[in-house]
Amino acid sequence: GYGYMPFFAYREQMLSDLSAWLDKLPAPAPDAIKVACIGDSITDGHGIDLRDVNGYPAQMQKMLGAGYNVRNFGISARTLMNSGDLPYMNEGIWHDALAFQPDIVVIMLGTNDSKEYNWAHKKDFAGDLKKMLDALKALPTQPKIYLCKPIPALKDSWTISESVITGEIVPLLEKAVKKEKLEGMIDLHTALEGHPEMMQDDGIHPNAAGVRKMAETVAKVIDPDVKIPERSMWMRH
Repeated sequence: GYGYMPFFAYREQMLSDLSAWLDKLPAPAPDAIKVACIGDSITDGHGIDLRDVNGYPAQMQKMLGAGYNVRNFGISARTLMNSGDLPYMNEGIWHDALAFQPDIVVIMLGTNDSKEYNWAHKKDFAGDLKKMLDALKALPTQPKIYLCKPIPALKDSWTISESVITGEIVPLLEKAVKKEKLEGMIDLHTALEGHPEMMQDDGIHPNAAGVRKMAETVAKVIDPDVKIPERSMWMRH
């Protein structure tokens, strides 16, 4: 902020260089399809260097191109259930996601709900999911809504339970997709299953390779014609 002060000797040069840099940054088209990525720390990008650039929503933005406007509305440790320890719908970012007026919504919640002390309230899961879906359906944009099967939990870190995720939470998500006539289910669990090399040491969060796989999987569902660059080309960009 110091450079903005009028007495800074190189103020004009700094502002000129900053403007030139901003002008070169890619930006979504004015009529771009707006995609809201709702989720917990896995969406937020926990453990990913420069997650605003390298997180899964940011990578998906690059893959989908200027015709889409992808925003990350992930926040760490949050639950779908309002009876959980840190409910997503109690957060300002939930209201930010609604205010974004998305055309497409991708929801990946449930991992933190599987924690032992949260899943004690499992009777609330289906009802709270419906509350979230009803709020999204009420938006003027009438967005297409996708639910995601959470990625595998390779360890029981923070008492997160793989058996609860696959045995109880996923069936509830699948039921909601049919009952609420949603756009579909995105299977991120299968995408990363059997790939421990795509996970961080905690066994819960994806690493750089896992995040890229997530971005590819979701992008191909949103736009089946999307062209995914080869990994070597991707790194050069």
